[in-house]
Amino acid sequence: MMRTTRQAAGGSGGGLGVRVLMGLALVVFSIISYLGSQEFNPVTGENQFVSLTVQQEIALGLQAAPEMIREFGGLYNDQSVQNDIDAIGERLVNSSVANNNSWRFEFHVLADSTTINAFALPGGQVFITVALLSRLDTEDQVAGILAHEIVHVLARHSAQRIAKSNLTNGIVGAVGVASGDASAAQTAAMIGQLVNMQYGRDDELESDGIGVCLMIDAGYDPQGMVAVMEVLAEASSGNRQPEFFSTHPNPENRIQAIQDAITNASRDCPK
Repeated sequence: MMRTTRQAAGGSGGGLGVRVLMGLALVVFSIISYLGSQEFNPVTGENQFVSLTVQQEIALGLQAAPEMIREFGGLYNDQSVQNDIDAIGERLVNSSVANNNSWRFEFHVLADSTTINAFALPGGQVFITVALLSRLDTEDQVAGILAHEIVHVLARHSAQRIAKSNLTNGIVGAVGVASGDASAAQTAAMIGQLVNMQYGRDDELESDGIGVCLMIDAGYDPQGMVAVMEVLAEASSGNRQPEFFSTHPNPENRIQAIQDAITNASRDCPK
């Protein structure tokens, strides 16, 4: 009986050892895959980790666009407004470093009249809700919003988040395999989400700074982006926070950074 018990214990220990080795292998594979995805981005001037090609990002954005349009109540049914947005977006793209890239930019006005938001999908699909658009008074303000979203595409922020998510998911899976404990995997996932959220907020500030450059190149007054922050700050004083704040840093915290970007544009803007 004692021999059988020891054999059983040894078998259990062997199973744990196999799980640990499998977990370590997953971690190593995830890290190697992540580190192997490094590319230099001339727009940001930084090395970044991206898990998609440009064409894959474009395809992903085009595939996701119809669902996003449905989620926000369809496209706004005023062609003159859409034409104005197209003209501003195209001016920003054609007059700046955005014109030197292979992205497929398209601009969409969403019919949602209650959700204050703007966002970009990978590859060049840019959206603004009529709720946000109705709060903007000048073309410079609209250009500030669109320039910010265009930079998300140019800086490949989505591809970076996907690469980081793949790394996180690999490590989360490794924790679950090695420990056999679902709660440990859930804890690791939560930590990974917090890391990704902070990374995304840094992206937002980078989009503000380079967005200022796009505005200047296209002949817009970059103070329009500051005015947008003031509009959003005013909107936040109500009972319902704008959806914009779920992914974008608080506007009061961004105004000084935008002013600094305007002051240093001749030195810092990508050429």
